[in-house]
Amino acid sequence: AHNDIRHGCPNWVLFKVHQALEKALVAAALCRGEAFGGHGGLMAVARRLEAEEPELRGLVLDVQWLCDCGMDGKATQYPSYHPFPVTPSEAFHSVDEEEVLKQAQKVLVTLKDHVGRK
Repeated sequence: AHNDIRHGCPNWVLFKVHQALEKALVAAALCRGEAFGGHGGLMAVARRLEAEEPELRGLVLDVQWLCDCGMDGKATQYPSYHPFPVTPSEAFHSVDEEEVLKQAQKVLVTLKDHVGRK
């Protein structure tokens, strides 16, 4: 995602952040011995983890902030998620890519540390 910053493709930054967070959240859930069915998306996994792991307090707010910026596995890739003739690369022009990456890195470090302690 870092390589895509300021190259006119904020949708790719958001998509890659989504993919990284999805993998990290699934790893944290699996460390708890939970099966991951994918129901409810990233927010559902973040809510479950935060509810069950006190050290992950704030995870839901952080993931919600990223979702509010446009982090999504579908809308960042498929034109059908936007009104015609808007393409995904045009839909996220107001996103602060550096701020998104900074927030994502914070969440990823938190999850990496959490998984490392399990």
